[in-house]
Amino acid sequence: MLRNNITDQHLIALLKVYYGIDIHTVQLIVGGADMNAFGYKADSESNSYFVKLKYGHHDEINLSIIRLLHDSGIKEIIFPIYTRDAKLFQQIDHFKIIVYPFIDAPNGFTQNLTEKQWQQLGKVLRQIHETSVPTAIQQGLRKETYSPKWREMVRSFYNKIGFDDSDDQITADFKSFFNQKIDSIHRLVDSSEELSKKIQLNLDKYVLCHSDVHAGNVLVVNEESIYIIDWDEPMLAPKERDLMFIGGGIGNVWNKPHEIDYFYEGYGKTNVDKIILSYYRHERIVEDIAVYGQDLLSRDQNNESRLESFKHFKSMFDPNDVVEIAFSSD
Repeated sequence: MLRNNITDQHLIALLKVYYGIDIHTVQLIVGGADMNAFGYKADSESNSYFVKLKYGHHDEINLSIIRLLHDSGIKEIIFPIYTRDAKLFQQIDHFKIIVYPFIDAPNGFTQNLTEKQWQQLGKVLRQIHETSVPTAIQQGLRKETYSPKWREMVRSFYNKIGFDDSDDQITADFKSFFNQKIDSIHRLVDSSEELSKKIQLNLDKYVLCHSDVHAGNVLVVNEESIYIIDWDEPMLAPKERDLMFIGGGIGNVWNKPHEIDYFYEGYGKTNVDKIILSYYRHERIVEDIAVYGQDLLSRDQNNESRLESFKHFKSMFDPNDVVEIAFSSD
């Protein structure tokens, strides 16, 4: 996990200089999955803000998408607050600052969606998928290529999970659990590979996708209001890239048949390609195994980060969680 070298007082000063906001306290928000970002709650006398520090060199295509959706009238996104220079972010050396209104609401992991909220989620995802993306923005968006990157990374772990005297307890526990689940992991990687070969590349069917619309990225404000957050990785892909989360079981939620029915009442009639849907459900798990495994095998990561990764890694194999649901679609 990236180390954050920004002090609270430094961040408060930056918000004053670039946003003109008088902040009196900031609080680091723990638990985000993005290894290259930190989130803060920042409080002024009259308002609260969500402040995101994004490290590394990234393009601003995600902010272009947020602006596009906002200008298209989609209300289920949170629009950033402008800097003093009327920009949606502020670049500071090797990181950028993005500031949003702070929405004090649970996400879909901790709050079940009602029938009406499921329908609303379906409706807004349909609107997103049908949004016309200008050519200039399309050129900067990722396109689905069914890359073997994550499968190759997981396969590279196969030779790294033998026990070693230098292993600490977390590494030893991870290797033990990985070996217990090795048959399932092989099946996930191999099935994803085979499914990818069955898919015919058809760019004409690509739509704008959020690409990570799991329950943790849906804020449940009230019966009339939900927000889809974390637009860091928008892409052009088959609609199944997003639809795979509905009924996919990430975090052991969104895995009940009636929820799927409610969602499609809002989304409307559509032909779902079962092969592509199954591919994405397998490949998403493979990606998570790769990311968590890299974290757990690294000697550079702190123990808090590694324990959190191990908890998420193990939970994928729980009953009615993502692995069981992916296998049910084989």
